[in-house]
Amino acid sequence: MNAGPTGTSTSAGVPTTGVADRALPAQIAAWLAHLRIERGLAENTLRGYARDLARYDAFLAARDVADVAAIRQGDVTEFVATLREGGDGRAALSASSTARTLAAVRGLHRFCLLEGTVGEDVAAEVSPPATPRRLPKAVTRDEVERLLTAAAATPGPIGLRDAALVETLYATGARISEVVGLVVDDLPDLSDPGIGQVGRVVRLTGKGDKQRLVPLGGYAARALADYLTAGRPALLAHRSATRGGRGSGHEVFLNTRGGALSRQSAWGVVAAAAERADLAGRIGPHTLRHSFATHLLDGGADVRVVQDLLGHADVTTTQIYTLVTAAHLRETYALAHPRAR
Repeated sequence: MNAGPTGTSTSAGVPTTGVADRALPAQIAAWLAHLRIERGLAENTLRGYARDLARYDAFLAARDVADVAAIRQGDVTEFVATLREGGDGRAALSASSTARTLAAVRGLHRFCLLEGTVGEDVAAEVSPPATPRRLPKAVTRDEVERLLTAAAATPGPIGLRDAALVETLYATGARISEVVGLVVDDLPDLSDPGIGQVGRVVRLTGKGDKQRLVPLGGYAARALADYLTAGRPALLAHRSATRGGRGSGHEVFLNTRGGALSRQSAWGVVAAAAERADLAGRIGPHTLRHSFATHLLDGGADVRVVQDLLGHADVTTTQIYTLVTAAHLRETYALAHPRAR
């Protein structure tokens, strides 16, 4: 650990209080290392856990708690209350942010129990605050069609790229990071006449570098084939002309300099298409993911299948989409049935 100018030191991104005999920062660092090495969690997730546990560590340090073995259930409960109400010079957190922070705290205590550092898990029975269940935003099929048409409106290589990008997002339900992370080898063979067959699959790399195979529909396959044939080579030529660019050069989606298209630029592609389709502010990449799931369930797809396609680890995450379709059914019934009211 490296000492800072005030005597404060850091361990795996977790600040300590400068007290030499405090074991808690090292215990937090050990859990974060376990998550990184053994479970392969994404760096963004690890940084979030480190921030949450830094606040936990500071809360406990102010109460002279130096070791995880000295923590009691009341300490965890009081910490959760402080998060919700604000305290220790920090603003109050929402119910969802508090639940996320508590998840990090509970993970730490569970790890210490399994490692034999403590004899009981004092955080196991501390419940997160109830969070309002927000339904994911989805748009209609007609609105998706308008977006897809608008994405393809730009002439030349950029229009071919934008059409392929938006078609792929909607066809696979992928996260924006998964689509911009695609390399050419992740795509199926798009050269033969049976291009519209659903048997083709694309390999997506999701959170924690977990890979899954998702079918690629005919419209997306054709848009990708057109882009790979006439659009991508033209963009890649700019990379050679400018002697390099961001990325390896094997990425599917490229920017105007021939480098890898960034996540922010891909967001801009969808936003620009939405504006041209008179849908500004209503559709983003994640809206397409929600619409993908909702439209599949509306069409009769099994929720477990949709779970696999989205890459959700827990089916309960996917089941929120069933609430959307149920709400749609109730609305349709109320409007259509002569004795509904």
